[in-house]
Amino acid sequence: MQTPLPPDTAAVSPALLKQPVILQVLPELRSGGVERGTIEMARAIKKAGGKPIVASEGGAMVAQLAHSGILHIQLPLASKNPMVIRRNAKRLAKLIKEHKVDIVHARSRAPAWSAWLACKRTKCHFVTTFHGTYGLKGTGKRWYNSIMTRGERVIAISRFIADHINTHYPMDNSRMRIIHRGVDLKLFNPFAHSPQRMIEITKEWRLPEELPLILFPGRITRWKGQDVFLRALAKLPHRNFFAVILGDDKGHVTFREELEQLITSLGLEGHVRMARHTNYVSEAYMLARVVVATSVEPEAFGRVVLEAQAMGKPVIATNQGGPQETVVPDVTGWLIEPGKDELLSMFIEHALNLDDETLHWMAEHAVVNARQFSLDIMCQNTLNVYMELLDTTQYSRLLLPQAVVPNAGIAA
Repeated sequence: MQTPLPPDTAAVSPALLKQPVILQVLPELRSGGVERGTIEMARAIKKAGGKPIVASEGGAMVAQLAHSGILHIQLPLASKNPMVIRRNAKRLAKLIKEHKVDIVHARSRAPAWSAWLACKRTKCHFVTTFHGTYGLKGTGKRWYNSIMTRGERVIAISRFIADHINTHYPMDNSRMRIIHRGVDLKLFNPFAHSPQRMIEITKEWRLPEELPLILFPGRITRWKGQDVFLRALAKLPHRNFFAVILGDDKGHVTFREELEQLITSLGLEGHVRMARHTNYVSEAYMLARVVVATSVEPEAFGRVVLEAQAMGKPVIATNQGGPQETVVPDVTGWLIEPGKDELLSMFIEHALNLDDETLHWMAEHAVVNARQFSLDIMCQNTLNVYMELLDTTQYSRLLLPQAVVPNAGIAA
């Protein structure tokens, strides 16, 4: 059943309604969760009948926008130089006028400063998404970060981030919306994976068929805790497992080398492999018996924790940050204290010893749990935020009907 248009909008001919133009700004489009979320949202805007534009310094992911027929404008938005930020503000103001942009959605600090200045000049609506905790050393840093709280609407990607904002950047909570990041349930679907791709990964990683796979996905960086994971594996009373640390080491080559040396020194050779990013992530999850994502610092959200659950896999995560909101303890996985290799070892052993019936029960609950954090829900909630700022008597409403969906709301 469709929700009817409000009376003021229903009285206007659809042909007379304007198409909302939404500009998203971010530093670059090379790799990462912010970049992926920007592309996902651009596609959702287009599908909903709006006009999406993305501005960044560019990168390999621009091709994904081109493939979807979405306009990308290259600007030096990654620069933190105050002079460049001011020049970018002029460039964005010109872009806003040329393309009749209605809303600018900033997803990172440097481009957010430029966008804020441009929106003030053009009277364009300004929205921000607060994606992380950022650094807090020094009053100058706190002030620099505060641009992410100056939006007419400020989207926090988890309740953890909303609490962080309230603690460090006092603001009017009526402007804040909590919209959890979403997992693509079409891609991460345990009933739609490719057996052929699973075979290819098995061969590429040389996975032994007789040993259960423990998967640790995530960028190679110290705060993700791959070293803690290796020490936990070394403490297991047996070697009846095979583990894969899956992720790119961009900017952290030295730490990757440290991990490789740790594998040798801990006697884990032949039982642990470090693999770079694969395009067959969902199939990699399907091969795993358990997924570990135990960051030693709080995750702002932790999308891999949800991806694993969407694929029906139990997950071990740390009891801090975003995973506290997405893992149901002892039902879809376990939450443990961060940085404790002995404790992690105990939970890995527990997961390896679960019988098939329990694993099936956890898989069913994990898949159901992941559905309330879907990509469609994230996109719809963000579209709803856009429409809060637009005059519905003049603009077409995005994705009718506007759904009331879980895990979104005004921060308390």
